[in-house]
Amino acid sequence: MPSPIKVALAGAGAFGLKHLDGIKLIDGVEVVSLVGRELDKTKEAAATYGVGHVTTDLADSLKLPGLDAVILATPTQMHAAQGLQCMEAGKHVQVEIPLADSLKDAEAVAAMQKRTGLVAMAGHTRRFNPSHQFVHKQILAGKLRVYQMDVQTYFFRRTNMNALGQPRSWTDHLLWHHAAHTVDLFAYQCGSPIVKANALQGPIHPTLGIAMDMSIQLKAANGAICTLSLSFNNDGPLGTFFRYIGDSATYIARYDDLFTGKDEKIDVSKVDVSMNGIELQDREFFAAIREGREPNSSVAQVLPCYRVLNDLETQLN
Repeated sequence: MPSPIKVALAGAGAFGLKHLDGIKLIDGVEVVSLVGRELDKTKEAAATYGVGHVTTDLADSLKLPGLDAVILATPTQMHAAQGLQCMEAGKHVQVEIPLADSLKDAEAVAAMQKRTGLVAMAGHTRRFNPSHQFVHKQILAGKLRVYQMDVQTYFFRRTNMNALGQPRSWTDHLLWHHAAHTVDLFAYQCGSPIVKANALQGPIHPTLGIAMDMSIQLKAANGAICTLSLSFNNDGPLGTFFRYIGDSATYIARYDDLFTGKDEKIDVSKVDVSMNGIELQDREFFAAIREGREPNSSVAQVLPCYRVLNDLETQLN
């Protein structure tokens, strides 16, 4: 039996815990270090998940003997610098979405991966949700051509809270984080690059300094279009909902679940080994390390998404 992949997880917040839950289900992987901003809370999480090493400094984890890889579930503004730090230390790295909050930083991470040859992957989870995988397989089999995607990304976050309703130490962003999911998925599902992108945004929040509402239009080279509506002001059903309108079917994806256009549930339980998109994302990361190959959602594959986000930010500014 091969020796376990030893991984450090940086970020003990809401999303870091989702990764810990997923990794528990993956054979041959051992979380040996947990990095968090608040030492006491990080120690508590480490005790719950049986992680032996706890620190508030990623550099401490990178010095651990035998460490193979790092998963970064830290604040967006830290992603690119920490990704570079991990690869400089010779470690494979998975950077949670977004890879960066600027095109320059995203390109720097991609360039470092190319120089080192290490596995560097971005956490574009929509590529791995069973719902979107089902649609992708229909497309690859020639059974579906996507004409249009209509996407709603809605949250109620008028104060700076995370997914668990806890105060955040950083500010989230509709464009560089939440739109990144859809911009990447649209091009991925169409198998065609985005050639036109437009954006509008609502008023800037007086204290958070970000737009709380946004509308984005995309067009792929093959003619498919996408309309994306985003809001932090929506007091209603929360999350991201995707409607695929194609030549042979209409599908509605709600995270890992999939429905027909008439809201009839489709069984996607056999699409992959799990119904947990985060777990499947992590499985791909560790499989790519073991097999010495490029992962799905590699930093090179997702870089075009960040070029589009940069173009949209330029328009908005």
